[in-house]
Amino acid sequence: MALLNSLFAGVSGLRNHQAMMDVIGNNIANVNTIGFKGSRVTFSDTFNQFVKAGTNPTDTSGGTNSFQVGLGMKINSIDRNWNQGTFERTGITTDMALQGPGMFVLKSNGETFYSRAGAFTFDATGKLVNSQNGAVVQGKVANESGVVPPGNNLEDIIVDTNLKIPAVATQTINWGGNLKNDSDLTRSELVTVRGNLRDVTYDPLSPTVDSTDTKIYNTFGEEFVLRMNYTQIADNQYNISYEIFEESDPATILASGDFEDAASPGTPATVEFVDDGSGNYYIDPAGATAALFDGTNNRITAAALGTPAGDIDFTFDISNITNNTTTSTLGASADGNREPNIVSGSVTVFDSLGTSHQVTLQFTKLADDGTWAWAATVPGTSTFNGNDVVQSGTLQFNADGTLDPANIIPAQPKLPFTPSGGANVMDISLDFGSGFSGVTQTNSSSVVSALSQDGSASASLSNLNIDQYGNIMGIFTNGDSRTFAQIMVATFPNLNGLISQGDNLYSAYANAGDPRIGELGEETSTTVQSGALEQSNVDLSEEFTRMIVSQRGFQANARVITTADMLLQEITNLIR
Repeated sequence: MALLNSLFAGVSGLRNHQAMMDVIGNNIANVNTIGFKGSRVTFSDTFNQFVKAGTNPTDTSGGTNSFQVGLGMKINSIDRNWNQGTFERTGITTDMALQGPGMFVLKSNGETFYSRAGAFTFDATGKLVNSQNGAVVQGKVANESGVVPPGNNLEDIIVDTNLKIPAVATQTINWGGNLKNDSDLTRSELVTVRGNLRDVTYDPLSPTVDSTDTKIYNTFGEEFVLRMNYTQIADNQYNISYEIFEESDPATILASGDFEDAASPGTPATVEFVDDGSGNYYIDPAGATAALFDGTNNRITAAALGTPAGDIDFTFDISNITNNTTTSTLGASADGNREPNIVSGSVTVFDSLGTSHQVTLQFTKLADDGTWAWAATVPGTSTFNGNDVVQSGTLQFNADGTLDPANIIPAQPKLPFTPSGGANVMDISLDFGSGFSGVTQTNSSSVVSALSQDGSASASLSNLNIDQYGNIMGIFTNGDSRTFAQIMVATFPNLNGLISQGDNLYSAYANAGDPRIGELGEETSTTVQSGALEQSNVDLSEEFTRMIVSQRGFQANARVITTADMLLQEITNLIR
């Protein structure tokens, strides 16, 4: 009977070491299977036969141990190794690798499956599926506004890869930046004339006329040419008149007139030169018309130009003009030929058809009390009638540099215009902000820019991105993005309770526990890497070592059987 026990023990060893080889062979076969988790076999002994039962010790004798002979071995368990596999970059957005214990949830023909293999693709209907068997990846689908619903209710992930979004007309532009508090005024403030006005004998039939041209700027920084004409009316006496025009169109006089006598409105002012005793003639302040020197009337204002040219208001200084027989050398300059102080920023806005238009906002300083003018413009190429659209107003800052809401004029600045091309009329709100979150006036450099605008052009889906939390986001041709769906994962109390269904799929089975569906991230301790696949966690060096152990175990058990057979043969030979 004992020899038969050894035979059966050897057979159990052969059978179970063969099972070990089967597991090792399967592991090695799947060394390159994505998401594959290797298995291991553990053994245990079977029942043992009592040869002699043990006894307890007594006061007069010691105890004895039991004698047992084992009856072989059996498979104790076949467990999967759920350790993390390494990632392989593929560059395909819909390839996903999980980092952590979570598993993708898929549905096929009404059945729910779980997988670590993330080689997915979109099918013809936009479903995200396992490309091998068509199982659909489960998650939550966002609404049209890109908001993913709360909870863990699962549905098929579907993305319309041909999606197009309509244009959204701009409603509001938010502006921010700073206007330097000690900036120069934008408009020209002082026109200075210097040089010599050639002295000739007065001829009433052909009076001499000398002229000077200089660039001047209005409150919006627009450039004009100021021409001053000095017309002789008597020996050493002159009337001064002016003309204002655009440099590109000298023939069109925008404003003109004579300087008037302050004491006699409507009477042209005159300038008289007196001899200083050496033959040189200088302006005689005492004999000159008060209009040129009283500090109030020696100005040109906006009344002549009117809207939309903006305010032109500056003072003359002609006190340094001489009048002698040398060549005329008159010259004029405005504020030392400085450039106008204009702070501007531009932004692209969109109409209801998605056509883009450029809006430019300019700030120009009006006074040193923190008052600035603003002007928002749209070029005529964008408008229905082909004319530039200009909306303007003023604003004032508080002593701390913040905007004074009570001194924003108009109180709710808007830029209305009718776009060319048949789009709806636009009425864009210009939001200059509040506190230090919008436009401010401090000692920092002047810079203004659009912080945001809420319009967009019509666009089509150009690309997809998947972040580490499983959010599938679409990138459109206009640069906008929208969340389409969020991938959900399942975790189990006991992963070894799952059973393999092939095709890298698992099903929940006895002792796996109920799946806990959750979002990627802290809730499931799992994140996902897009553009990568998790490789098999099979370690070939370990598998080959186990193969050697299995082979030797098989050989040893085979030798037990052959040796027991030889002993039985000897027993049968006793009858000879």
